[in-house]
Amino acid sequence: MINLDTIRSGLRGGEFFLEYLPTISLDDGHCVGAEALIRWRRPSGIIPPDDFITVAENTPLSGLITYWVMETVGEELGDWLRDHDDVHVSINVPPEILGRGGLEYAASKSGLNNLRHKIVLEVTERGIPDKLGVDALEHAALSGVRIALDDVNVSGANMVVLSRCHVEILKLDKTLVEQISAGEHPSWLTTVATLLETTDFHVVAEGIESADQRDVLQAAGVKMAQGFLFSHPLPAKEFLAFYDKHRGPVPE
Repeated sequence: MINLDTIRSGLRGGEFFLEYLPTISLDDGHCVGAEALIRWRRPSGIIPPDDFITVAENTPLSGLITYWVMETVGEELGDWLRDHDDVHVSINVPPEILGRGGLEYAASKSGLNNLRHKIVLEVTERGIPDKLGVDALEHAALSGVRIALDDVNVSGANMVVLSRCHVEILKLDKTLVEQISAGEHPSWLTTVATLLETTDFHVVAEGIESADQRDVLQAAGVKMAQGFLFSHPLPAKEFLAFYDKHRGPVPE
């Protein structure tokens, strides 16, 4: 049974680990970054994130998990971030911990504080930060951190979040991408194309599994993507090898 005690025990026992989902530039196919994804390996097998993240939401463990993720990213990808100019790593942040001080402490402890311009904080469209959270996001954005709104559904995008927070990146929910098939171009693509033409938002498409989906999104103006067409989530060493294979030209 998954509860707060088993999650806490798992954190203490080293059962959690990270995988990294590559982010790909649709213009040239190069890897430009990754999203850090938490995993939990128990004796009974791998526990899906949805099974424990929802339990930890709005509890002190929500913060502890996020701080652990930041420390682990610093350990596993810190050198990579320092050594490469045009890369980033995205970290999912629950809105309830924003503005409470722990995030900044974890960033400092992990070394990510000195890599702010290469960090993307992802907040879900479903969660609206309170005033402390909004102020924290604004401070982070002014200091160089980029803010992404995750799981965006174009027709019902949370305009409250967009209007209150310094959001730079929109991540299209994979349920939208699933609607794209050969000869089937859903109407929301027009909305995305218009958004890209009339605003400064950067759009990342999640869950791309076919070349048709990639080509349609690229034609709509989407520049970055994630999905199994490019790669499954990878352990740190495998991700770094993937990046080396799919990186852009090395500066002379």
